[in-house]
Amino acid sequence: MRAARRCGVCGADGAAKYRCPRCAAAYCSVPCCKAHRERCVPQREPPGDEREAQRDLTADSEWSVSDILTEEDEQDRVPMQKLRLLGESEELRGLLLNPHLRQLLLTIDQAEDKSALMKKYMQEPLFVEFADCCLRIVEPPEKENVLPE
Repeated sequence: MRAARRCGVCGADGAAKYRCPRCAAAYCSVPCCKAHRERCVPQREPPGDEREAQRDLTADSEWSVSDILTEEDEQDRVPMQKLRLLGESEELRGLLLNPHLRQLLLTIDQAEDKSALMKKYMQEPLFVEFADCCLRIVEPPEKENVLPE
Protein backbone atom coordinates (compact mmCIF):
# COMPACT_ATOMS: atom_id res chain seq x y z
CA MET A 1 0.00 0.00 0.00
CA ARG A 2 1.29 3.43 -0.97
CA ALA A 3 1.99 5.95 1.81
CA ALA A 4 -0.39 8.92 1.94
CA ARG A 5 1.00 12.25 0.80
CA ARG A 6 1.31 15.55 2.60
CA CYS A 7 -1.60 17.93 1.99
CA GLY A 8 -0.47 20.74 -0.32
CA VAL A 9 -2.87 23.19 1.32
CA CYS A 10 -2.79 22.69 5.11
CA GLY A 11 0.42 20.63 5.25
CA ALA A 12 -1.09 17.73 7.21
CA ASP A 13 1.43 14.91 6.92
CA GLY A 14 0.12 11.69 5.36
CA ALA A 15 -3.46 12.99 5.10
CA ALA A 16 -3.79 13.85 1.40
CA LYS A 17 -6.15 11.23 -0.03
CA TYR A 18 -7.37 13.32 -2.98
CA ARG A 19 -5.81 15.11 -5.94
CA CYS A 20 -6.77 18.06 -8.07
CA PRO A 21 -7.95 16.99 -11.55
CA ARG A 22 -6.44 20.11 -13.09
CA CYS A 23 -2.94 20.17 -11.60
CA ALA A 24 -2.67 16.89 -9.61
CA ALA A 25 -1.92 18.73 -6.34
CA ALA A 26 -2.64 16.65 -3.24
CA TYR A 27 -5.16 17.73 -0.59
CA CYS A 28 -6.94 16.16 2.34
CA SER A 29 -10.45 17.59 2.71
CA VAL A 30 -13.29 19.62 1.24
CA PRO A 31 -12.06 22.87 2.88
CA CYS A 32 -8.57 22.27 1.49
CA CYS A 33 -10.05 21.47 -1.93
CA LYS A 34 -11.99 24.75 -1.95
CA ALA A 35 -8.92 26.70 -0.84
CA HIS A 36 -6.79 25.03 -3.51
CA ARG A 37 -9.32 25.68 -6.29
CA GLU A 38 -9.14 29.41 -5.63
CA ARG A 39 -5.45 29.44 -6.58
CA CYS A 40 -5.12 26.38 -8.85
CA VAL A 41 -3.13 26.73 -12.04
CA PRO A 42 -3.91 23.85 -14.41
CA GLN A 43 -0.81 22.09 -15.71
CA ARG A 44 -2.39 19.73 -18.19
CA GLU A 45 -5.51 19.37 -20.28
CA PRO A 46 -7.21 15.95 -19.98
CA PRO A 47 -8.02 13.98 -23.14
CA GLY A 48 -11.32 14.71 -24.92
CA ASP A 49 -13.63 12.09 -23.35
CA GLU A 50 -12.19 12.64 -19.87
CA ARG A 51 -12.51 16.43 -20.25
CA GLU A 52 -16.16 16.05 -21.31
CA ALA A 53 -16.84 13.69 -18.40
CA GLN A 54 -15.31 16.13 -15.93
CA ARG A 55 -17.46 18.95 -17.32
CA ASP A 56 -20.58 16.76 -17.03
CA LEU A 57 -19.78 15.74 -13.46
CA THR A 58 -18.83 19.20 -12.25
CA ALA A 59 -21.72 21.04 -13.88
CA ASP A 60 -24.07 20.30 -10.98
CA SER A 61 -21.55 19.82 -8.18
CA GLU A 62 -18.16 21.00 -7.09
CA TRP A 63 -16.69 17.46 -7.05
CA SER A 64 -15.49 15.40 -9.97
CA VAL A 65 -14.52 11.73 -10.18
CA SER A 66 -10.85 12.73 -10.18
CA ASP A 67 -11.36 14.51 -6.86
CA ILE A 68 -12.46 11.38 -5.06
CA LEU A 69 -10.29 8.71 -6.68
CA THR A 70 -6.78 8.16 -5.39
CA GLU A 71 -4.06 6.76 -7.62
CA GLU A 72 -4.70 3.32 -6.07
CA ASP A 73 -8.40 3.53 -7.02
CA GLU A 74 -7.64 4.51 -10.61
CA GLN A 75 -7.36 0.86 -11.72
CA ASP A 76 -11.01 0.33 -10.71
CA ARG A 77 -12.25 3.35 -12.64
CA VAL A 78 -14.88 2.54 -15.27
CA PRO A 79 -14.40 4.41 -18.59
CA MET A 80 -17.04 7.04 -19.37
CA GLN A 81 -18.14 5.17 -22.53
CA LYS A 82 -19.13 2.16 -20.42
CA LEU A 83 -20.88 4.34 -17.84
CA ARG A 84 -22.97 5.83 -20.63
CA LEU A 85 -24.11 2.31 -21.52
CA LEU A 86 -25.66 2.09 -18.03
CA GLY A 87 -27.79 5.15 -18.78
CA GLU A 88 -28.93 3.63 -22.08
CA SER A 89 -29.96 0.24 -20.64
CA GLU A 90 -33.70 -0.43 -20.69
CA GLU A 91 -33.22 -3.41 -18.34
CA LEU A 92 -31.47 -1.21 -15.77
CA ARG A 93 -34.12 1.50 -16.11
CA GLY A 94 -36.78 -1.11 -15.44
CA LEU A 95 -35.03 -2.27 -12.28
CA LEU A 96 -34.65 1.31 -11.06
CA LEU A 97 -38.42 1.79 -11.20
CA ASN A 98 -38.62 -0.41 -8.09
CA PRO A 99 -38.99 1.91 -5.05
CA HIS A 100 -37.39 -0.67 -2.73
CA LEU A 101 -34.23 -0.82 -4.87
CA ARG A 102 -34.07 2.97 -5.05
CA GLN A 103 -34.32 3.14 -1.25
CA LEU A 104 -31.48 0.60 -0.90
CA LEU A 105 -29.30 2.68 -3.22
CA LEU A 106 -30.07 5.90 -1.33
CA THR A 107 -29.23 4.20 1.96
CA ILE A 108 -25.86 3.04 0.59
CA ASP A 109 -25.13 6.49 -0.81
CA GLN A 110 -25.75 8.10 2.59
CA ALA A 111 -24.00 5.43 4.69
CA GLU A 112 -20.69 5.97 6.46
CA ASP A 113 -19.59 2.34 6.00
CA LYS A 114 -20.68 1.69 2.41
CA SER A 115 -18.63 -1.50 2.12
CA ALA A 116 -20.35 -3.25 5.04
CA LEU A 117 -23.77 -2.21 3.81
CA MET A 118 -22.98 -3.46 0.28
CA LYS A 119 -22.05 -6.87 1.74
CA LYS A 120 -25.36 -6.96 3.61
CA TYR A 121 -27.38 -5.92 0.56
CA MET A 122 -25.67 -8.55 -1.61
CA GLN A 123 -27.88 -11.01 0.30
CA GLU A 124 -31.01 -9.35 -1.14
CA PRO A 125 -32.07 -10.88 -4.49
CA LEU A 126 -33.27 -7.53 -5.89
CA PHE A 127 -29.93 -5.86 -5.14
CA VAL A 128 -28.01 -8.83 -6.59
CA GLU A 129 -30.12 -8.58 -9.75
CA PHE A 130 -29.28 -4.86 -9.97
CA ALA A 131 -25.55 -5.46 -9.40
CA ASP A 132 -25.49 -8.30 -11.96
CA CYS A 133 -27.27 -6.13 -14.52
CA CYS A 134 -24.74 -3.33 -14.03
CA LEU A 135 -21.81 -5.74 -14.35
CA ARG A 136 -23.23 -7.33 -17.53
CA ILE A 137 -23.41 -3.87 -19.08
CA VAL A 138 -20.01 -2.61 -17.93
CA GLU A 139 -18.13 -5.92 -18.26
CA PRO A 140 -20.00 -8.13 -20.74
CA PRO A 141 -19.19 -11.84 -20.43
CA GLU A 142 -16.62 -13.08 -22.90
CA LYS A 143 -18.01 -15.19 -25.74
CA GLU A 144 -15.75 -18.12 -24.94
CA ASN A 145 -17.60 -18.62 -21.62
CA VAL A 146 -21.02 -18.80 -23.32
CA LEU A 147 -22.42 -22.21 -24.22
CA PRO A 148 -23.34 -22.65 -27.90
CA GLU A 149 -27.07 -22.87 -28.66
